[in-house]
Amino acid sequence: MPAATPDTALWQELGWQPSPEQLQQLLQLQEELRSWNSRVNLTRLVEGDDFWIAQVFDSLWPLRQLLSEQAQAPLRCIDVGTGGGFPGLAVAIALPQAQLTLVDSVGRKTQAVQAMAAALGLADRVHLRCERVELTGRHGQCRGQFDLAMARAVAAAPVVAEYLVPLLKPGGQALLYRGQWTANDQGDLERALQLLRADILGNEQRELPAGRGQRTALFVAANAPCPKGYPRAVGIPSKFPLGQSSGAA
Repeated sequence: MPAATPDTALWQELGWQPSPEQLQQLLQLQEELRSWNSRVNLTRLVEGDDFWIAQVFDSLWPLRQLLSEQAQAPLRCIDVGTGGGFPGLAVAIALPQAQLTLVDSVGRKTQAVQAMAAALGLADRVHLRCERVELTGRHGQCRGQFDLAMARAVAAAPVVAEYLVPLLKPGGQALLYRGQWTANDQGDLERALQLLRADILGNEQRELPAGRGQRTALFVAANAPCPKGYPRAVGIPSKFPLGQSSGAA
């Protein structure tokens, strides 16, 4: 299938313009997804606007300030529940000095994403962990080690917060990619963050181009060291989300 790049209006709306090399990497990422999707069900969002808007744009829009001001910073980032490699691979392309750790519990997906990263020339900066993120958050190589911890389309916000906050180094931030966002959602997350000793730094909403729906980006930072009891054992965060009466302890 011939390569098709988005017009410049998409990059103008994003507020970031890929270099020719980065654009070529994004095109190659699309080709890699096509190839691997024939063997492993990674994502249905591969062609046209599905790829450029619902994958690339949606991965990068919350980071546009970082892209414009600190694109060359040597950041340590982690993408929890990476699935087919988003937002992690898009962020690795857009931030050429960042080190990325991508976590997923499905081995065939982590193997495919690792192979795609290698094909894109990112093997020295993109590392895969095949495990449940509750274990990642307790591992000495990961707990308290990241400048930016991200999760997109993974679980309810209080669950995601319990996954991400323990991974943050002092001064680090967690990015929760959400869709629609309500006052009730905000309250649920705030109750969970009290237990994790963290706060919401910012909440930004926008409509994706081409009618692709509302998105919300929430940035969270710790205000004290995360209590050692979090994340709880595998499966518990999603079964008993923090801040609910059954999961508040």
